Amino acid sequence: MFYEYLGYAASITILVSILMSSPRKFRWINLLGGVAYAVYGILIDSIPVALLNFSTVLINLYYLYKMYKTSDYFKTLPIDKNSVYLDNFLDYYKEDIAKFFDTSTIEIDKSDISFYILRNVVPAGLFVGSKVNDNTLRIDFDYVVPIYRDFQMGEYIFKHNKEIFSKKGITSLITYTNSEKHENYLKKMGFNQIQDEENELKCFKLEI
Repeated sequence: MFYEYLGYAASITILVSILMSSPRKFRWINLLGGVAYAVYGILIDSIPVALLNFSTVLINLYYLYKMYKTSDYFKTLPIDKNSVYLDNFLDYYKEDIAKFFDTSTIEIDKSDISFYILRNVVPAGLFVGSKVNDNTLRIDFDYVVPIYRDFQMGEYIFKHNKEIFSKKGITSLITYTNSEKHENYLKKMGFNQIQDEENELKCFKLEI
């Protein structure tokens, strides 16, 4: 019967929502699951199931409204040399970082630009870059913790706060990757792939 498949679909949707690290994704997917379960409850004449899930729909709508109404606060914070916090940050997220970057080749103390990206006063990202020449910065490390990986951090840096780079005379950014996820992120931030035969990784460039 149709309602049985609807019930299975609702259950799977709720399960998928729990797996989301992003609060917004969790709320949206959980909302869809709640709607499906509420309809399922009506179809099987179970008022308690329908009412319970209709309540979860309202709760999700409330929190989504708060999320979209409230603007997050972003700020950059320079990284201190020999930072104990930095060592702990890199160690805590090392397994996730390894999916995108090789930190063993990055010397943050010798970089030209390095900073934490704060989101609502929480250190949620880390950026490290080294100058290739007077006008070009190579991005060695551009990492955001999973829970805040919704592109807003990147948009803050690459679209709304370009003076971080321009005030240092930087007019273009380049970076390298072979990660499909990282590549998609870079394209969304406005980077374009360019040819670089000297590196086996794909090269992307953004004009400031």
